[in-house]
Amino acid sequence: MECGLRGTPCSQSTVHGVHGLMAPVTQLLPSLSRVYDAPSFSANPTLVVASGGNVSLSCSSPWPRGSFHLLKEGGADVPQYLELTFRRKRYQAVFLVGPVNTSHGGTYRCYISPESYPYLWSQPSNPLHLQVTGVYREPSLSAQPGSLVQSGDSLTLLCRSETGFDRFALTKDEELRAPQRLDGQPSPNFTLGPVSRSHGGQYRCYCGHKLSSTWSAPSAPLDVLITGMYEKPTLSAQPGPSVSWGENVTLQCRSEVWFDSFHLSKEGSLAPPQVLHLQDTAIPYQVKFTLSPVTSDHEGTYRCYSSHSNSPYLLSQPSDPLELLVSGPHWYLYVLIGVSVAFVLLLGLLGLLLVRHRRRGKGRKPAVSAKVSEDRGLHGRPGPAATAQEESLYAVMEDTPPEEDRQLDSQP
Repeated sequence: MECGLRGTPCSQSTVHGVHGLMAPVTQLLPSLSRVYDAPSFSANPTLVVASGGNVSLSCSSPWPRGSFHLLKEGGADVPQYLELTFRRKRYQAVFLVGPVNTSHGGTYRCYISPESYPYLWSQPSNPLHLQVTGVYREPSLSAQPGSLVQSGDSLTLLCRSETGFDRFALTKDEELRAPQRLDGQPSPNFTLGPVSRSHGGQYRCYCGHKLSSTWSAPSAPLDVLITGMYEKPTLSAQPGPSVSWGENVTLQCRSEVWFDSFHLSKEGSLAPPQVLHLQDTAIPYQVKFTLSPVTSDHEGTYRCYSSHSNSPYLLSQPSDPLELLVSGPHWYLYVLIGVSVAFVLLLGLLGLLLVRHRRRGKGRKPAVSAKVSEDRGLHGRPGPAATAQEESLYAVMEDTPPEEDRQLDSQP
């Protein structure tokens, strides 16, 4: 894009005309193009821009009465002219890029040309490579063997993402300043070590594709804490290191030297250390971590560390280990479990008795009929009294409906 020093905005047609004439002019007059020094070129606030954000590209030169030209490799989506100023004996043209999308990523350069020779351009400025983030889903970042590492040891940060990415970038302390650039590598593993105090900080990672200016959203931040910077504090448990399931326990971390932050870490846990800041300035300096209610998950080995709030990633030597033991549940929990089991067994027994009762009811009529037949076979032809008795029994059985019929008749 070309902008005159008189402040006239450039048109899109001017951009294409200048872009088309630049190549033959520089080929025919290579010596003349070196007469004018390259302008300076910078970005504000940074060259790493989230999708939808904005960035300003500033091209400045001491040469008066001329034009500024902004070119992008590929030539797509040329930024619009924003303003022209004169400051500190230099003319400066500012180009606004945004809202940024994937087409804005790439390499930019700016040039100047005098008013009398509009097709004679200066040397190109330093290239600015604009990178766009937030195009893909964020990866995850983890530390091996852990984010709490002793000074002098080695540490590997693992950037994990969806398949298909072949470039990974790692940044540090983005909460203090935005990354100036993203330098990619083909491996998702970043080895740090032997670590020193300079490695302490907050890290994020990005993933992308080779030869592309677009990146994923940043991973969730990962704090790397460097231990061994100061003398160790002491760690104790109240009422003691052995507690019962469901009770409360307090782990007290204290130091005779002034610190305003204390960290509690459990051995083998992937969770970051708990952090408490000092409330009472009386000696000894101490804080209390409360675990409530205690379960079997709390059992393990604990250590605490101390630090200063102005250097939150530099920690002391670890305290001596404290092993927390958690015994089984209280007696009332056992009683509750026993009552529950007894209730389930009682329901099962009642169900079994009900099934047996129904089976006996169904099998009662065939048994009576078989008994009558058996009596008739044993005694031969019955006498008058026996016959009258059998007829009475038969009449009773005829008048008594089956159990299933009684149940159906009782329904409304």
